[in-house]
Amino acid sequence: MALHIQDVIKYEGDNNTFVWKHECENFNNKSKLIVHETQEAFFFANGQIVEVFGAGRYELDSENYFFIKNLKKTFITGGEYAFHCEVYFVNKTVQMGLKWGTDSKVRFIEPDLGIPLEIGASGEMNLAVSDSRKLITKLVGTTTGIAWGRESDGFTKSLQSAFRPMISTVVKSNLAQTIKREQLNILEIDENLMTLSNSLGTYVSAGFEEYGLSVPQFYITNIVLPEEDVNFRRLKELQTITLQTRMAKAETIVRTAQAQSEAEITAARRQIELEKQTTLTETERMAAERELMRSRYEAEKQRVAAQAEADAMRMTGFANAEVTEMQGKAVGAAMYAQGYNQRDVLQAEVQKAYAEGIGQMGANGGGGAGSGLVGDMLGLGVGMAAMGSIAPQMSDMMKGFAAGSMAPQQSAPAAQIQCPTCGKPLPENAKFCLECGTKIELLAENEMICPSCGKKTPKGKFCMECGAALAKKCPSCGADVPEGGKFCLECGTKI
Repeated sequence: MALHIQDVIKYEGDNNTFVWKHECENFNNKSKLIVHETQEAFFFANGQIVEVFGAGRYELDSENYFFIKNLKKTFITGGEYAFHCEVYFVNKTVQMGLKWGTDSKVRFIEPDLGIPLEIGASGEMNLAVSDSRKLITKLVGTTTGIAWGRESDGFTKSLQSAFRPMISTVVKSNLAQTIKREQLNILEIDENLMTLSNSLGTYVSAGFEEYGLSVPQFYITNIVLPEEDVNFRRLKELQTITLQTRMAKAETIVRTAQAQSEAEITAARRQIELEKQTTLTETERMAAERELMRSRYEAEKQRVAAQAEADAMRMTGFANAEVTEMQGKAVGAAMYAQGYNQRDVLQAEVQKAYAEGIGQMGANGGGGAGSGLVGDMLGLGVGMAAMGSIAPQMSDMMKGFAAGSMAPQQSAPAAQIQCPTCGKPLPENAKFCLECGTKIELLAENEMICPSCGKKTPKGKFCMECGAALAKKCPSCGADVPEGGKFCLECGTKI
């Protein structure tokens, strides 16, 4: 029988295959080995792995690879030979969309109501080779290869059949626990399939890793619920009532929020309106205050002008009084220089008046001419003799004579009121000073104005308000000055 010898070693078959054993076991020396990017090639000799090749193109001869020298050789014509070995190709691509499912239902106790339910699960997963050497040594053995679901076409190993019990057991053992642990509602389980998938995928992947396989993605696509179960229908009805209650509460909350929002909007509008009114009121108040300040300013301006005018007039009066006082002092000084004072002048005036009265004695007396002349002469002599001794008392005698029956009865002029501020004379019953504008208090017959404090007080020696002396004193000689007097009766000094 002719020996079949292979010159090119490669695998370009179905991509769903995980491991494929090359059908030829004898290869020519210097045969070409082609390993694709997603593959690895394992050379077996005498039941052991003698070499592993990654992606690339290789020429197999004894010069390049020492292990070929030790392989069993078969010589052929032309001095060439062939070597014997087994070659396995491992596909390292990710196998996607591999279906799985539980072989029976899982008992699940609803945690809130304690209702027992029977549920199942199914889905898909992605599978890839993570450790090629472990996969070949633990699963392939001497078979011609392994795939996910095929057991024909020369394949003696199906991963789906091999791992179905493990997948089903892991899912059924952890499905109910995961739903309870994650506090998932069984009626809303479809919304949480990703959570279940991630949790159960961790357990399933651990079972594949022992054989050099990994599960990059694990998906639960369907949870089988007992739609015909009476308990499940009751659970759905309770769920419906709960949802309706939640919806009613939510609507109440929404209506309350809307009412609150409308109330806040209304309050905000009222606040804005109130602020507008307050602003208008404040503006009007500020305008009124400005007008009042303007009025006060004008009044103060007029008062200051009037005060300035009064001060000017008062200063003019003071100046005139000063001139008069200086003139009076000048006259007094002249009189003093001539040897007599104001008392001498007054005494001279009294003597003159007395002399004129004596001269008229004859004309005023009754009786004959002789007796009248003698009496007049006698009176004149007596008067002249007594003139020197009665001169000091002449003033008192004239006062008594004026008050007697010889003079006509006359009333003394009323004392003129003066302003307590500027000293200017005031008209009778005046309420304000014409010079400085000071308010004048009306006085009774026994009242007066204190020159020190300006308060109304009964006439006397001292003020009842401040205790100041009410009688005026001459600043030169200290003699008492009658009320209203402008000159001292003793020394003639102007008050």
